[in-house]
Amino acid sequence: MQSKTVLLLGANSDVAKAAIKQYTAKGYRVIAASRSTAALQAFVQQEVPKKEQVTILYFDAADFASHAGFYQQLPEKPHIVVYAAGYLKQNEEALLDFEGSFRMMQVHYAGAVSILNIIAMDKENERLERIIGLSSLSGVRGRKSNFIYGSTKAAFTQYLAGLRQYLFSRRIIVNVIVAGYIRSKMTAGLNLPEPLMLEPAYIAAAVVNAGSGFTIVPGFKWKLIYTALKWMPEKLVAKLP
Repeated sequence: MQSKTVLLLGANSDVAKAAIKQYTAKGYRVIAASRSTAALQAFVQQEVPKKEQVTILYFDAADFASHAGFYQQLPEKPHIVVYAAGYLKQNEEALLDFEGSFRMMQVHYAGAVSILNIIAMDKENERLERIIGLSSLSGVRGRKSNFIYGSTKAAFTQYLAGLRQYLFSRRIIVNVIVAGYIRSKMTAGLNLPEPLMLEPAYIAAAVVNAGSGFTIVPGFKWKLIYTALKWMPEKLVAKLP
């Protein structure tokens, strides 16, 4: 059976790198797309045993005008698409720095809508079977410590929910990975509770092994937190950090 192709957008994130290793180990071909092509190249050469299964391309989530050309020039059309691009500006900084806030909006939401719309509307790609977006627990409820970042993830999650319904008749599955705290370069230096930290490889496994359900929350503790956040009364949410 011919191996399938995964298009990984935002492939220099720690979760995406772990996913590259796991997808290739399962025999998938991976198109790894990122602005950081040199870093990706070094990673693949050092960390990926089946490096011949990886193609590295330049992709800028915020350069919307380039997205159509990027997609048309892919070496092959994907069976699976994973959107993992991320950018974090701390809330207090983001409140004073709109450029930082806007960058989060571009990377997490506008860029995703731009490229995923192009991919979803290519009806000639009959082998497209799945789109997966990496979102966050921060997008479940607005909290005073991270509501700007959280709002961009909430928008992304809602977009994916609608896209799932839109693509249902074409039997294309859309999943959202609603992740908690990940030990990654994006969270390095933040004061986060150690017992709740998840490794990138653990989140990547949830991506690679995604089933048919829409919302995937990796980790038992985070499933409990997700449920509590979703149904918690507003007066209790207001007391959270």
